[in-house]
Amino acid sequence: MTNNKLLLAISDMTDKKLDTRLKPIETDIKSMKEDTSNLKSNVSSLKADAPSIKLFQKNILLPRLNTIEFCYTDTYTRYKNYAGRLKLAFDDTGLLKKVVSGHSKKLEQLA
Repeated sequence: MTNNKLLLAISDMTDKKLDTRLKPIETDIKSMKEDTSNLKSNVSSLKADAPSIKLFQKNILLPRLNTIEFCYTDTYTRYKNYAGRLKLAFDDTGLLKKVVSGHSKKLEQLA
């Protein structure tokens, strides 16, 4: 065999090895291009929806959240203001129970 034929044979063998090794990479690149294209369309869709989402948040969600916040803070304020008086109410209820119990016993004795 001549040197040219040997060089051509080596070149063919190298090309075949490179082709077999490059095929999976080419397939991956094609897949990545498709994924990128899909991602671009999804992002475009999200960009189109963003203004309506912002309007929904501004006009519907925020007023409702403000109402909920107001209710909770108002209730908290009322509870906080009456927390000190609650012990007194329990003490008064206990005293009332004793008085009513005593009066009931006296009424039974009179009857």
